[in-house]
Amino acid sequence: MNETEVLEYARSVVEKRKIAGKEIVQSCQRYLDDLKNPKYDFKTKDADFVIGIIERTIVHDKGERLDGSPLMGEPFILESWQKFIVYNLLGFFEKGTIKRRYKEAFIFLPRKNGKTRFIAALSWGLALLQRRSGSTIYIVGAALEQSMQSFNFIKYNLDEMGESDNFRIRDNNQEHSISGDLGDGSVYIKALAANPDAQDSLNCNVGIADELHAYRTPKQYNVIKEAMKAYTNKLMIGITTAGDNMNSFCYNRLKYCQKILDKTVTAEEYFVFIAKADEDENGEVDYTSAEQHEKANPNYGVTIRPEDIMNDAEQAQNDPQGRKDFFAKSLNIYTSAMRAYFNIEEFRASDNKYSWTLEELAKLPIQWYGGADLSKLHDLTAAALYGRYKYKGKDIDIVVSHAFFPIKAAYKKAEEDNIPLFGWKDDGVLTMSNTPTVSYDDIINWFKTMKRKGFKIKLIGYDKKFGQEFFLGMKRSGFRIVDQPQYFHKKSQGFRRIEVKVKNGEFYYLGNQAFEYCVQNVRAIEKTDDMIQYEKVDGDGGTQRIDLFDASVFGAVQMLEDLEKGTTASKWLGGD
Repeated sequence: MNETEVLEYARSVVEKRKIAGKEIVQSCQRYLDDLKNPKYDFKTKDADFVIGIIERTIVHDKGERLDGSPLMGEPFILESWQKFIVYNLLGFFEKGTIKRRYKEAFIFLPRKNGKTRFIAALSWGLALLQRRSGSTIYIVGAALEQSMQSFNFIKYNLDEMGESDNFRIRDNNQEHSISGDLGDGSVYIKALAANPDAQDSLNCNVGIADELHAYRTPKQYNVIKEAMKAYTNKLMIGITTAGDNMNSFCYNRLKYCQKILDKTVTAEEYFVFIAKADEDENGEVDYTSAEQHEKANPNYGVTIRPEDIMNDAEQAQNDPQGRKDFFAKSLNIYTSAMRAYFNIEEFRASDNKYSWTLEELAKLPIQWYGGADLSKLHDLTAAALYGRYKYKGKDIDIVVSHAFFPIKAAYKKAEEDNIPLFGWKDDGVLTMSNTPTVSYDDIINWFKTMKRKGFKIKLIGYDKKFGQEFFLGMKRSGFRIVDQPQYFHKKSQGFRRIEVKVKNGEFYYLGNQAFEYCVQNVRAIEKTDDMIQYEKVDGDGGTQRIDLFDASVFGAVQMLEDLEKGTTASKWLGGD
């Protein structure tokens, strides 16, 4: 029924016939790829049902068309991008089952794109679709006032349908809910404020977390997500506009979802739709560009008046505070976010040139240098081997990296900080220590295993203030290990080496997604004399991780220093 329209929307975006931002292009490409994926069945029945319910029973409660004609009481007709979202959420099923693929969604939209009413209409459609399961839907805002906008919209439409008497509507200081027995099932929709301390006994099949940027803690979101464990076809939807706090749950969720679209994180059950303006390589946005306005706003020319948003952009030029609000509300850009230093696509382009396996690398005549980042043994820890290999006349730098994490904390950290630990474990690039902290023995055993495979490890660098026990264990295992304090002028050498090799297409990291994840979280500050100092994009107290990159830098530094010593010794002995 709507399949042709949705398919044309996705194709027009991917083929650049329709203006859309980078992340929407990625979402559409993901959809087109998934239609061919043998892991999934694609069925349109449920999606068409929900779209039909919305368009036949829901009407606008206020507003005007661009020509000024009133919308109140007019049918709520979904735009193509909204149908695209519904088709994704409800169309894909695990092969040969009635289990839906997507269990969670992140919808990121600027203001005035009809977000609140769309999510309210979707709630109503989902409630009717899953009525035979005793549909229970919670619409949760950081404050009750936010969720009440959706609740009041549904309530208004029940009045317009003449169905209010057939539902039990509670709308008082104690409760805001709509419930009803439909004969072949039941529905229950409730508006809540995000108060995790009062919501431990909730039970629902659909949770909608509205205005995520205002959530103060991950628990406000996770307690609703936990309430859905009794259902197979559950769905948790986070929907929001950008904020200005880069340490917030919402910003971390945004970065995580961008990594899903970038394919540095694999999350098959997570649907992502991010509408925002495109940023250049320096993180800048041409905010007076009509094209960027359209990229950020799917409802550009529908509920977003082009002349109004251009007028706001021109005013923002002369008003720094207004500019900040314009970026967040109209372009969906986090204004206080620290920008990552590297372009991950450059790393991928270099990595894709090579295809050596671990077994093949172990047999090559490469001198390997190790690095270990042991700074947080209760958190992510990393080890790496760094070497170079002459290939087709070029020196190719190769890094083999591995992560470690205590299993006791893994579930909590994976949930709160959006680190795909279990995916990395499945990929074989992460070891989970069966201890409260990362076990030194696991790290030592990794180096020993690599040595047994045939890797010729000359020496290993680490910061001794974080692991005397590690030092002794490595010495007992026959490794040459050296102290490597984390001085920025030392690490700068390894950083620059990796940077140059990546740009020259001479860097290989075996497609390790954990390494890519860490690369994307590196923020760097240029110092004098071409030195560089780097850190996590969200600072010491943040939730991002760079440990595998750090360990690789340690290995690069050891290689460079050893090469320098060899060159110096050669000169002393009369060499070139």
